[in-house]
Amino acid sequence: MKVALIYNETKIDPNDVINVFGMTTKEHYSSKAVERVARALEKGGHTVKVVEGDIHLADELREFMPKVVAGENPGMVFNMAYGIQGQNRYTHVPAMMEMLGIPYMGSGPAGHAVVQDKVMTKIVLQKNNIPTPGFWVFRTPEDTYDDLIFPVIVKPKLESTSMGMEVVDNWDDLRAAVKVQLEKFQQDILVEQFISGREFAVGLLGNSPNIDVLPIVEINLDHPDQIQTISDKKKKGGVDKTCPAKLSKAKTEEMKQMCVKAFASLGLNDYARVDFRMDKDENLYILELNSMASLGTGGSYFHAAKVAGYTYESLINKILDVSVIRYFGSSIQHHESEADLTQPLRVVARTYLRGHSHSLKETMKNFVNLNTHVYNIENVNQLGTMISKRLKHLGFSEHIHRQHDVGNFYYFKNHTESENDVLLVSHLDTHYGPDDLISYHEDDDKIFGSGIAESKGGLTVMLGALHALRFAKKLKKVKCGILLTTDDSLGGRFSKKFVKEYSKKSRYIIGLKSGSIDNGIITTCYGRNDYQIRFTANDQSSSDIHGIIPILAKKLTALEKLSKDEKDYRLRTTSVISKGSHGNTPNFATMTLICSYKTKKLGELVESKIQSIMKKKETGSKKLDVSINTIQTRPAVLEEPSDTKFYEMVEDLAKKHEIKIKKHSQLISSDICNVPINLPALDGFGPLGHNYRSTKEYIIHDSIVDRSALLSSVIYRCAEK
Repeated sequence: MKVALIYNETKIDPNDVINVFGMTTKEHYSSKAVERVARALEKGGHTVKVVEGDIHLADELREFMPKVVAGENPGMVFNMAYGIQGQNRYTHVPAMMEMLGIPYMGSGPAGHAVVQDKVMTKIVLQKNNIPTPGFWVFRTPEDTYDDLIFPVIVKPKLESTSMGMEVVDNWDDLRAAVKVQLEKFQQDILVEQFISGREFAVGLLGNSPNIDVLPIVEINLDHPDQIQTISDKKKKGGVDKTCPAKLSKAKTEEMKQMCVKAFASLGLNDYARVDFRMDKDENLYILELNSMASLGTGGSYFHAAKVAGYTYESLINKILDVSVIRYFGSSIQHHESEADLTQPLRVVARTYLRGHSHSLKETMKNFVNLNTHVYNIENVNQLGTMISKRLKHLGFSEHIHRQHDVGNFYYFKNHTESENDVLLVSHLDTHYGPDDLISYHEDDDKIFGSGIAESKGGLTVMLGALHALRFAKKLKKVKCGILLTTDDSLGGRFSKKFVKEYSKKSRYIIGLKSGSIDNGIITTCYGRNDYQIRFTANDQSSSDIHGIIPILAKKLTALEKLSKDEKDYRLRTTSVISKGSHGNTPNFATMTLICSYKTKKLGELVESKIQSIMKKKETGSKKLDVSINTIQTRPAVLEEPSDTKFYEMVEDLAKKHEIKIKKHSQLISSDICNVPINLPALDGFGPLGHNYRSTKEYIIHDSIVDRSALLSSVIYRCAEK
């Protein structure tokens, strides 16, 4: 199941809200705690995305969560967000989830709103005949109540984790405490009858009628008048606890029944914690409930769960499970284990990759910011050396095919046998000019930069997948080959024989260009012919004042008509240069033309039409000579039965990863065009990208982890087949 884990940062970033408004929340989970929960969910077999609960939340979830109305399996939100600012902060994320139509773990807005307000909680408890200490509400320090009896405990009515609590036993200290808290918390102050005695915390897990009460935890106070402060809770290990608490069976049962009744009366869901005091006569009083009980390892909730037999991983997945049952009526099959390496590869890989996503981005940034224009041979070779060092660290040997016109070709493998299970193919060069580099930069969910979609994102995905396989101790079980070329911008002019040679030694071939923005895996590629056409007017006297320019205009118009509204082939003029000799009007010109076509037969047909248009004699051009040279060519890639079977294998793995894929026909040609047709070959395993070979080339941020995890599984499956 896809699970979005939502949390809040410890400080408000001005970019995360429109305005800073009202009281800011003082409750946060640490980054380590969030990561611990994410890993627990991944161990449960779920696909997890960690999302900050801020102004960008809806956009993040729109991209990640399944579309149930379109027939996809539902996802869930695991809510760890206490809110950013304003009143009733616990309600903000649940309310947004209900608006967006996304199932979520935990209580709804109404339950959170009542429980977060300690005064409202006590009113509901009283109305349901559930014992709770007497109370008074102070809006100013001067408020007076004739029935107030000391000692009392003073606390803000909308805060939790024992914030601001103070016990006082006279009116002067009470007014002083109320004044301080009013100024600090900007809200009404709850003054509650202080119960001297023992303190307990009781965790609840489930929903009516199947609510499990976890073993009761006693907070070991030094004396009956002690309270547990926020500093006590934050210190390492917290206050000493005893679990299960030393209580009679009757008192234990009484406390459990009070918890279940309070949970139901307040309309809570899935899990909560109930805090009690018991006086010297063993009368029980509910102090408050926490509808977002801490899931920290040092808290009383996990302490009780551990005594009940839960591991941290099984507890987190159980909380999610009871939420799923509440929504859908059935449970999830978990894959619980204490050892990472006993988990399915998709779980181990995704956990590893998500935890190393920052280093993957840094790697990609270094790749993108290195200008590897095809003729910038020094930088192209430098990129090859950078990748070589990383692959050698993973146990790959290197063979360099040295080139003179372009950068060197690199072939790596992690075994000594003659045949690869799988061959990964990519390129180091980019077509951008020597001065056209667009540096790496991020904008919301996109990452921009020269070559980031065409090759450098895919190279990063490859390294991520291989590292994940090594982490899972599965890389050595795969006979993997890697071929990196440096002439993709030239149509694979020099490398085609190497692609063919190494493909013949491999059972599966995978290209690392980016997947299309709609989750495409490339099963077919257009072929491509690049033409250079030269026009020469030998008789200058027969030319008008514009020379051959009007002739060129007519031919360009004819080309435009030829390709207008066509989907199976494209024509693109990339340059037109017209000059005159000895200061005369232009009498010769060159045109560069690119033709992309879906099939070989169509390519031949279009070429004949281009020949016809270019060599057609126009009025006033009796002595115009035309020469057409094919600069480079790449054949079209058609989907063969072996490719279809390979795609079905990838599709099966993608479903297990909960990653969407679809077949895609790539307009830009690829190295897989040189793979023999009987071998299974697919391309597009890089991150999702768009705007190839433009200043706006980008990839989708989250697809780095998704595609790396998928690629690791595909590589491993290729070895199993």
